[in-house]
Amino acid sequence: MAGYRGHLAGATVFFGLYLAALALVFSVDQAYRQLSDVELVAYPAALFGLCLMFGLWPDVDTNSKGQNLFYLLFFVVDVVLIATRQFQEAAYLGLFCILPALGKHRGWTHTYWAMLLIPSPFLVLPYVLRPEQPLAGLPFYGAAVVGYFSHLVMDGLVVRLPGRRRGAGW
Repeated sequence: MAGYRGHLAGATVFFGLYLAALALVFSVDQAYRQLSDVELVAYPAALFGLCLMFGLWPDVDTNSKGQNLFYLLFFVVDVVLIATRQFQEAAYLGLFCILPALGKHRGWTHTYWAMLLIPSPFLVLPYVLRPEQPLAGLPFYGAAVVGYFSHLVMDGLVVRLPGRRRGAGW
């Protein structure tokens, strides 16, 4: 089982592979030409940040640096929602935030289905909010899944690493 530094390092390596694959895809049809210079820097930076965050996400079910980061983020977003009188959204966020605490460590947050489901708003929201660009969230979803997958790999849940036993939740 890796600590948060190990998970960040793993997510960084996996992101490098993901970014190389994206660069290849974008270079084939020259899609990068539609991006400004700022976007050419901002998109990879945002994807990298997302990959790092989802590299820590599965440990939100236990006392960890990832849990501290996410609950601080959730708190700030919840305060903004309440301040802007969006009480229903704040309530849904609160409900979402307690879900990891209802399971055990290395329970549902360390599964393949969670790896695919938790980042799904990156796929669904662009489809709903910008139907003219339904795949706009695909690179972000990919970065989140790659970060999540790196966590599972680093915990030895995908491939049995030497000297480690396979984790629970599979």
